[in-house]
Amino acid sequence: MKPDPHPAKPQEVELKLYLPSADPAGLAQRLAHIPLLRRRKPSRQVLHNIYYDTPDQRLRQQRAVLRLRRVGNDAQPQWLQTFKTGARDNSALSRRGEWESPVDAPTLSRQALESTPWADLDPDGRLFAVLKPCFVTVFERTAWLVRRRDGSVVEVALDLGHIEANGQRTPICELELELKAGTTAALFAMAQEITLSVAVLPASMSKAERGFLLAQDGLNQPHHGDLPALSAKLPVQLLAQQVLRNMLSQFTRNLDSLRVSDDPEVVHQARIGWRRFKSGLRFFNKVLPLAAPPASEALRHLLTSLGELRNLDVACTETLPALASAYAMGYTRRAQSWHTLTQALVQASALQRQRVRHTLQQPDVGASLLAITHWLETLPASESMALTRKASWRHWAKHRILRLQQQLQHVQDAAHTPEQWHRVRILAKRLRYNSEALHSLLPRRLARRCTDQATKLQTSLGAARDITQASVLLDKLELDHGIVEFLRGVAVGAEQA
Repeated sequence: MKPDPHPAKPQEVELKLYLPSADPAGLAQRLAHIPLLRRRKPSRQVLHNIYYDTPDQRLRQQRAVLRLRRVGNDAQPQWLQTFKTGARDNSALSRRGEWESPVDAPTLSRQALESTPWADLDPDGRLFAVLKPCFVTVFERTAWLVRRRDGSVVEVALDLGHIEANGQRTPICELELELKAGTTAALFAMAQEITLSVAVLPASMSKAERGFLLAQDGLNQPHHGDLPALSAKLPVQLLAQQVLRNMLSQFTRNLDSLRVSDDPEVVHQARIGWRRFKSGLRFFNKVLPLAAPPASEALRHLLTSLGELRNLDVACTETLPALASAYAMGYTRRAQSWHTLTQALVQASALQRQRVRHTLQQPDVGASLLAITHWLETLPASESMALTRKASWRHWAKHRILRLQQQLQHVQDAAHTPEQWHRVRILAKRLRYNSEALHSLLPRRLARRCTDQATKLQTSLGAARDITQASVLLDKLELDHGIVEFLRGVAVGAEQA
């Protein structure tokens, strides 16, 4: 029998957290004073990393990473070559193969890859021959090694620095908890202790992924979520995890972008991510063994604040610009009133965005999201629905979607009041989100039909709702009463239509 070419597969298990602090410079000192780390002496080193890939990003497509890391001082630098494989997307908890080797010079060594699965990706060496530097990360790492009585050992590392790509920079301000011994429960337990004093956000992107996005001018852009490619052979808990991870990641990635981006679409996609997650929980409620942890008061406050910000953004960027000419009708005074109103809403939107960013800096928000992440990553197997055959899963998904579609049609046929139409809109969202999430398990025509039906309903009902909401906002701000009445009239007409 041939020996295993990779007898010992080193595995990196870590929990990644963004730190939405208003004072990154003081983070090391704040962390050093929390009970978990107070009596432990930290180590400090500056790390300079160069990430490589092919021009068409073959490694990234295979979820692999290759980098050179410089450690030590400029006078006596040491270089390490690291190859990582098997990263799981869309989760703050990362498990991947990791092979690290010292090299003599700041150049890639193919020889150092011989004891790794590199040959599976590049059997003839052609890929290695076209590797090029893609981006650089430079950061100071402050690390504490924490040993617990239960035998668990975790390295808590604070990384502060930046990523450089194509002449652009973006800051690094994150915490990595790497499991050296024990179970992943130790990572989440320590992270929850940290959230008692420091605000965090679960980070579903690695430094490498952020570097690639920066190089492509795609960092901090609205994240619309990915459509997962599901296998009908997956056990129920793994299928649910894959779908729900995708949805929760859309929420947290846009929250992180919101800290620096003023793009209204970032807010919109954050809210969609959360609604998709809640919709997914409801959809899987027949097979999930447990209910997700409830949202904390701080998280509920964040969600409310995001809704208020979205209403202001829609009024400023969509609803009011489309109605400006209809109200002014060529009259200068009416046009001036409309302009004054618009400026007031823009200022209100900017103020609300600052409130949301302040809320993200509250430790309770991250603690709640971390609890949800932990629940999702430790979801036990369900005994209530042990589907193993491919046909069974497809039948289940089709049945659930058709039932939701029938429920939507029934409510729509009976809708007459604003409250009933609001119920129609909510069901349309659920149908759309779940049809998109399970598209690879559904018959193609059914998935397309349900998505199109739900999208059209959302669009038509949303337009009337947005006009009504704009009139409510103006009324609260005690602005021009004539414009408020004008918007109410337009909203009535839109609702009747």
